[in-house]
Amino acid sequence: MTTPALLRLREKFPEATLALLSPEKLGELWRHHPAVNEVITFGPDEGLPDVARKLRAGRFDCALVLPNSPRSALEVFLARIPRRIGYARSWRSFLLTQSVPTRAGAVPMRKRSQAEIKRLAAGRGTADMPQPTAAAHQIHEYLHLAAALGANPEPLVPQLMVTAEEVAAAREKFGLAGLSAPLFGLNPGAEYGPAKRWPVRRFIAAAPHIQARTGCVWLLLGGKNDLALTTEIQSALGNGNRPPAINVAGQTTLRELMALLKLCRVLLTNDTGPMHIAAALGTPVVVPFGSTSPELTGPGLPGDPRHRLLKSGVPCSPCFLRECPIDFRCMNAIAVERVAESVEQVMRH
Repeated sequence: MTTPALLRLREKFPEATLALLSPEKLGELWRHHPAVNEVITFGPDEGLPDVARKLRAGRFDCALVLPNSPRSALEVFLARIPRRIGYARSWRSFLLTQSVPTRAGAVPMRKRSQAEIKRLAAGRGTADMPQPTAAAHQIHEYLHLAAALGANPEPLVPQLMVTAEEVAAAREKFGLAGLSAPLFGLNPGAEYGPAKRWPVRRFIAAAPHIQARTGCVWLLLGGKNDLALTTEIQSALGNGNRPPAINVAGQTTLRELMALLKLCRVLLTNDTGPMHIAAALGTPVVVPFGSTSPELTGPGLPGDPRHRLLKSGVPCSPCFLRECPIDFRCMNAIAVERVAESVEQVMRH
């Protein structure tokens, strides 16, 4: 979701050196990106002084602080970067040389209390959070910060890059070279918690229905923690005369995951990292949303017709909780038939 702002910065400063600070596990996302000259990574064991030292070595003129945390502002302050721009927030504004006020149209994400959820679920009263619009999307938060440096704040499609050589290597490594059927991705996990996950039995019900209608082969994706989910789905899809599903969960590097997502005609997924990566690589996504808001953090450019972002419309959603404190009605109300039809609609688009 930061990539439109990065692209606008590159557009504004074509000759500048743009370096991106990133957690080590995500550093490879930015390889080949046209907006980024350098990626500075930090590992889980590196503390605040280590990160500040790395930044200080770059002798940067300006820091655009995209996260809202006090630590992110302190890092660039300790790195002695002379110009430091970020949103005005508690415990950090004094560390910045330019504190940007909250953007008009911004809608804060707030976890609902159990009492509020139960009240809304019972049909008593109205939600305390305003209903977000497309203008509230997180993409605009980053673009607004870039505009403080004179960049164009108009949104662009999020963009990540993977090379043809990487795609060919992934195709060969994972046994996809001779595949003639369309390849559909299925990503049933979500690291944040179970409230983001459409029930696995529904994935198991939807996948063969879609396969029968499209002739696809399913590519099951995820991390090592998702292996039990993908193995259960693979076993269920192995029954009957359908082509077998290919399970690569826990077997890919980040770059290999990107290459496989690029190969997929569509990705059926929960609201999770691979969802955003697929959309930024140009792969359409179909996503059941429950505890989170597609208006705030949905994939791709807000309103992009290539994607299908499905909501149940229950009054307690979005709650932004890791686990549902009641009956998980937000996800249970998204029917298998609706998801399957959405995947087919993407293929007809």
